[in-house]
Amino acid sequence: MTLSRRSSVAALLLALAASPALAQSERPLRVVASFSILADIVREVGGDAVDIVALVGPDADAHVFQPSPADARHLARADLVVVNGLGFEGWIDRLVQASGYRGKVVTASQGVKLRKDGHGHGGKPGHGSDPHAWQDLANAERYVANVRDALSSARPAQAGVFIQRAARYTEQIRALDREVRAQLAAVPRPKRRVITSHDAFGYFGAAYGVDFLSPQGVSTDGEASAADVAKLIDQIRRQDVRAVFVENITDPRLVERIAKEGGAVLGGRLYSDALSVPGTEADTYLKLFAHNAKALASGLAGTR
Repeated sequence: MTLSRRSSVAALLLALAASPALAQSERPLRVVASFSILADIVREVGGDAVDIVALVGPDADAHVFQPSPADARHLARADLVVVNGLGFEGWIDRLVQASGYRGKVVTASQGVKLRKDGHGHGGKPGHGSDPHAWQDLANAERYVANVRDALSSARPAQAGVFIQRAARYTEQIRALDREVRAQLAAVPRPKRRVITSHDAFGYFGAAYGVDFLSPQGVSTDGEASAADVAKLIDQIRRQDVRAVFVENITDPRLVERIAKEGGAVLGGRLYSDALSVPGTEADTYLKLFAHNAKALASGLAGTR
């Protein structure tokens, strides 16, 4: 074998030996997010550098989600798992254990200012923290920072990209926050009372000055009692609650009945725990938040 041929063979062997490591660093980071809103936040920060799978998809209810063998397989192949935490995904620990996943589980809500669960699960007294922290755009900034740091730790060579994308996304979140405050400021504070299916908007209410009432607690895993529904109808009448909203993840019949018996009007649809399907009005987190704010302002003003 000539010297040049030996050199070519050696170069080929070296290239083959290096290729698995090269592929590992160049392929997108495989990330599993627990639900669609969180998956969108990861996608915004990670861009093309992540391959994201949401376990609970659009218009689906994470509170009552039942993982499948396919979900376990997604986790088994993942490089990183991102969850909301705060008890939102009661099924996640069992799923992680069943899948054999041994990597890092990132809690996106880490560090947010918590709201206590005063309504409770299934009508029971509240005793924990409300998990719906993404319903305050200020908290969303913490989600973005936690995702940015987790992706940067997993792929240090691409940290600069994640930092840039997170900064740009944070500016969009802050701009939307200003818009939401301006929209709701146009509604007199005493008129900002709303009925929703379950207690998913407590953070929104605290941040933007809206009182949310609901027949169910922070979880949809239990049914509202007849006494709770009757009490809510009475409250609507006494406090002149202007609008009732249905949610994309729940059966609308209960709140429609409450609206009819309480003399309120249906103000439209709100997106609480899930995005809408791709190509529709709330298929990203920012579109979801903007839609909800507009629907609330319009419904409370008596228009659609």
